[in-house]
Amino acid sequence: MRHRPEDQSLNRRTPVEQAWAKARARRWVIILLIVAAALYWLVFVNEYVVAHEGEAEHFMHGSIGSEAANGLPYWVFQALPVLYADRMGGEGYRHFGLLYAEPDDDLPIGFSRRVATGVERVWLNCSVCHVGTYRLEADGEPQLLLGAPSNNLRLQELILFLLEVGRDPGFNGERVVEAINSDAVGGNLNAFERLFYRFLVVPEVRSALLDLNEQLAFVGRQYPWGPGRVDTFNPYKSIQFGFPMGSDAIDDIALNGSSDYPSIWQQRPREGMNLHWDGNNDSVAERNLSAALGAGVTPTTVDREAIHRVADWAWDLPPPPFPAPDTIDGDLAAQGAELYARYCAECHGMAWADPTSDTLVYEYDRGRYPRLGEVETLAEIGTDRGRWASYTEEFAAAQNMLYAGYDWRFHRFRKTDGYANQPLDGIWARSPYLHNGSVPTLRDLLEPADQRPAVFWRGSDVLDLERVGYQSDADSAPAEDLFRYDTSVPGNGNQGHDGPRYGTELPAAAKEAIIEYMKLL
Repeated sequence: MRHRPEDQSLNRRTPVEQAWAKARARRWVIILLIVAAALYWLVFVNEYVVAHEGEAEHFMHGSIGSEAANGLPYWVFQALPVLYADRMGGEGYRHFGLLYAEPDDDLPIGFSRRVATGVERVWLNCSVCHVGTYRLEADGEPQLLLGAPSNNLRLQELILFLLEVGRDPGFNGERVVEAINSDAVGGNLNAFERLFYRFLVVPEVRSALLDLNEQLAFVGRQYPWGPGRVDTFNPYKSIQFGFPMGSDAIDDIALNGSSDYPSIWQQRPREGMNLHWDGNNDSVAERNLSAALGAGVTPTTVDREAIHRVADWAWDLPPPPFPAPDTIDGDLAAQGAELYARYCAECHGMAWADPTSDTLVYEYDRGRYPRLGEVETLAEIGTDRGRWASYTEEFAAAQNMLYAGYDWRFHRFRKTDGYANQPLDGIWARSPYLHNGSVPTLRDLLEPADQRPAVFWRGSDVLDLERVGYQSDADSAPAEDLFRYDTSVPGNGNQGHDGPRYGTELPAAAKEAIIEYMKLL
């Protein structure tokens, strides 16, 4: 029997049905586009930040916005100590002087986390430069000093290590994924995540580190910074502005401007003082935003609310009291207060007895102490010019263009003709001394420059309670923790702050009295 073809016209959709079908198709397309846009926003655009309830915890681990532009993926960061155990001495990130608030913390102090572009990333915040430690005895437990200079941090070594990683052919997706999934790291990446890290994340990190090699190539030409010191502005010049840093563009003096980290307590009375070692800005808010750029944020990724939270915490943060008050000779300190008032207070302020208690209260009155927070010319102060030379008029002009179009655009950066006089609150916790950390103890600083130690060892956090500072002889810490500081190296000079005006010609007994009083500041 022959099959009769169906009448196709019977299955044809009516115009109404066709219109409904097109409308349904449009709705599905719109729904799919909305879902895709939402997924893109949730995964690749929206950022997720780990919040910290306590102010100290936020200071140590809160994100300021550095991760999105410069952060390492969390699992890559955790895998590096496994991949490079020999290079890191089996100590992990402690090899670079990074600290941990608790022994089992997964991130060092000064590292925060943020999910950006679909990847959990970690990078630096304010505390990486502003948490120190001290011990009263060599076998004692290190005590954290929040807001103090990071006397342990070996930042240059960490930078050079990351640059080496970027150049290493062995830093590849396969080895990194293997390290992440190892028992030592415990990443437990699933099949999709392994592919994602192997073919997308790790190549992205490698490319970024190779770019960083070009930007920071000059760091390998610098003399070693050592623990507790940082080149504040030369990396900033290259990364933020692309300044040329070759040997034909910057001389050896300006290239080696490493200086000690500052303390950040009691910021309220510092508002209006000339800040940074060379006094190049008198706004605490601008200084804070500039420091955040140095930690890896950009004008588009900066988390101003998080930075303001740290700033509010540090606004009235008290300096730590001298940790061995029972060792202070009160009568000698009283004699020292009179001498300090004569030789030091005009430039640095001083502490006076609080009539309502037995404590001293630091006085930051710039009317009473006219040189406090002012800049002393190089000709007058006579200290090493490396840090001063590294900050140029061209760089100040470039900085004042940052955040253009915003109310918080920089306006107050300037080139000065010397170094700024700083308050000496909590001075016992800020060793070594002078801007470049070239003098190990306060007692040494009261000696004429030619009688100060020409070579000493940095890296110990054991206090010298008598001379005030960290112990600095070759036996003060394990050899691998020590750094030989040579004052003949460019940028390391210990000259200046010398002569009758500064008390370096006083008899020994008078100097010892001044030091006894300064323990109380």
